[in-house]
Amino acid sequence: MVPIYEKREVVRVRPATTADGEAIRAIRNHAVATSTALWTDTRQSPADAAAWLAVHLARGSALVAEAGGQGGESGESGEGGEIVGFAVYGPWRDLDGYRHTVENSVYVREGSQGLGIGRALLGALVDAARAAGHHSMIAGIESGNAPSVRLHRRFGFTEVGTVPEAGLKFGRWFDLTLMRLALEG
Repeated sequence: MVPIYEKREVVRVRPATTADGEAIRAIRNHAVATSTALWTDTRQSPADAAAWLAVHLARGSALVAEAGGQGGESGESGEGGEIVGFAVYGPWRDLDGYRHTVENSVYVREGSQGLGIGRALLGALVDAARAAGHHSMIAGIESGNAPSVRLHRRFGFTEVGTVPEAGLKFGRWFDLTLMRLALEG
C-alpha cells in the first residue's frame, strides 16, 4: 500500500482481474482521445479490451492501482475501491531473440496524476518483471512527456536513444525517447 498524502488516501497496487477491464479500458481510451501517450486514434471496444487484458492476465503482467475501499490483500478487487491507474508489460518485439526484454506501459486516470500512483505502479511492475525472470525493460515515451521520463529515471532507466518523428498523432509528428532498465544484475 502506498499512502497518497495529498488526498489522504491509500492506494493499493494489486494484480488486475477481469473485473477491472472496464475501468482499465476507460483510462486507456481517455489517453487515446486526449494525449500523446498512445499513438493511435482507435479506442478499444469492450471486446477488444477484454481480449487485450486476457493476454496480460494469462502472462501475469497487468496491475491496477486501487484507491479507497476495503480491499483485502488477496489480490481480489476491493469493496468500493476505485481504479485510478494501471500498468502492463509485454513483449518488446515478437522475435524469439527478444524474449527476455519487455516493454512497459503505465497510465494514471485523469485528475490523479502527480500523486505517486505512477511511481507505485511502475515499481510494482519492475518487481513483477524481475520475478518473472526478464532481463531488461524498455520504455518508449513521447519525448515531450517530461513527467514520464522523470518517473522512469527515478527507477534507474537510462535514455538509450531518440527516434525523430517516429509517430503521428493529432496532425503532428512526435519523437520517441527509448529508455532501458537492466532487470538482472
